[in-house]
Amino acid sequence: MEAKTILVVEDHAQTRELITYNLEAAGYTVRAVENGVRALELAARIRPSLVLLDVMLPGGMDGLEICRTLKSDPRLKAVPVIMLTARGDEVDRIVGLELGAEDYVVKPFSPRELLLRVKAVLRRAAVDEASTPAEMFEREGLVIDFAGHGLTVDGVDTPLTATEHKILRELVQAKGRVLSRDRLLDTVWETDFDGTSRTIDTHVRRLRGKLGRFADWVETVRGVGYRFNPGAIAEA
Repeated sequence: MEAKTILVVEDHAQTRELITYNLEAAGYTVRAVENGVRALELAARIRPSLVLLDVMLPGGMDGLEICRTLKSDPRLKAVPVIMLTARGDEVDRIVGLELGAEDYVVKPFSPRELLLRVKAVLRRAAVDEASTPAEMFEREGLVIDFAGHGLTVDGVDTPLTATEHKILRELVQAKGRVLSRDRLLDTVWETDFDGTSRTIDTHVRRLRGKLGRFADWVETVRGVGYRFNPGAIAEA
């Protein structure tokens, strides 16, 4: 099997060398650059399997701008991105996720943690690429019929509004990824919508009410948005 190519974008030489060494030892092909201009040029040429992207970069183009550019390019938007952020940069982590990054790793990090994150994101990307959206979700007593716009909770048919169904479909088919409120607004309404991100909160609250004992499967990710986590248990 051909080794997957990972593009590392990191300006700190020692960190870049450490990441490269560990990824190559794990069997990946690595291309490493130190600034955004080179990163975008190389990404367009080789279309990597994954991009490891530092937020703080020199040259007037930081990691958030690079992520935004990658995700707006039809040829590259499906390439998963893992952001590398400083421990205190919560805002950067939130913005990175909103821009479409699949995950983030906080510095300083252990090589083992980084490899685990890389493997998890690549595995999820492979599943997404190989599969088409499911027409049905069924687990325990929850059944969602995407094609028929139906919801059954413990054997009871539960009507959803069109908006509630769209939100639930997007969350379930995201396969555990966090979806920001703004992204849900754009996706669910599909046109310019003169509402706020809190509009999503209202619909999610009503949706949870209809999900009954499965309400906690729609998790709030503080400061970002929501994700669907089957089997989640409410905090005491």
